[in-house]
Amino acid sequence: MIDIGIVGGTGYTGTELLRLLAQHPTAKVRVLTSRQEAGKRADSLFPALRGFCDAVFEVPDPARLAQCQAVFFATPHGTAMQMAPALLAQGVKVIDLSADFRLQDPAVYTQWYAHPHTALDALKEAAYGIPELHRDKIAAARLTAGPGCYPTAVQLALAPLLEAGVIETRGIIADCKSGVSGAGREAKIGSLFCEVAESFKAYGVPGHRHLPEIQQGLAWAAQAPVGITFVPHLVPMNRGIHATVYARLKQPGIDLHKLFAERYADEPFVDVLAKGEHPETRGVRGGNVCRLSPHLAPDGETVVVLSVIDNLVKGAAGQAVQCFNLMFGQPETAALQSPGFAP
Repeated sequence: MIDIGIVGGTGYTGTELLRLLAQHPTAKVRVLTSRQEAGKRADSLFPALRGFCDAVFEVPDPARLAQCQAVFFATPHGTAMQMAPALLAQGVKVIDLSADFRLQDPAVYTQWYAHPHTALDALKEAAYGIPELHRDKIAAARLTAGPGCYPTAVQLALAPLLEAGVIETRGIIADCKSGVSGAGREAKIGSLFCEVAESFKAYGVPGHRHLPEIQQGLAWAAQAPVGITFVPHLVPMNRGIHATVYARLKQPGIDLHKLFAERYADEPFVDVLAKGEHPETRGVRGGNVCRLSPHLAPDGETVVVLSVIDNLVKGAAGQAVQCFNLMFGQPETAALQSPGFAP
């Protein structure tokens, strides 16, 4: 068995890690940390885990975590960069679900997260954790940066087009919607039922923290800078991301469905729908899948790509487990093959 530690196991992504790893054939959660819930069993806090998880929360202890072979950080930004270097030095592999190692330029990180990066050597070696785009680097990595949920949906929607060079790299629009769990499990007025139910709103229009991450990933795919307008919205549902992405074709006559189907033909967690079909967030709830559907607008010049994921699974914990599997030479699909929830 591969011994695993989870730092920050009481949030939505930490809980989702426990749910997924409970099904893993060769991994076992040995250390689960939470200062506030220390001494409590995880399944007492999250009854859905009863019969599947016997882990007990404990105060974070670097010596205990160093006994693990892999440590997941499901923590607020700034925590992983403080603890990861020491774990790496002791041979522990790290998968970080926060933003600490997503942005390659530390100055950009400081600009968007308002504090300096303190683990620059670790940052230099971090692999960016979208396996469909960076599989080889992840498999060879000691440290993987789990992407944001919006960046995952947007990059998977645009990568085939940018890699093939068939769209303009300016004027791209990503119109994205997220369920409320994307805001985290903390008590916040903006996440209260009465504040969210029967409402729909945009936020972060002047600039969202996921924008530089999206720009970075798209530039890798295009091998050139990419101009994109990203507008997120909050919708009254628990889980899900729906990204509607618009771009201009360089020339007409591109078989969009063929392009996407061939690019993702061997990807177990990307599902390209049949021509004309539209994905729904309810179809991916609880599953580690990105469901895509490319369309050509009536003007014959605009590509519209629909991309849906579960923000807690393919957008966070499930993708982190997918990266863990690659880093440890496990089957990439281990613990991730169950279908989504319905209804």
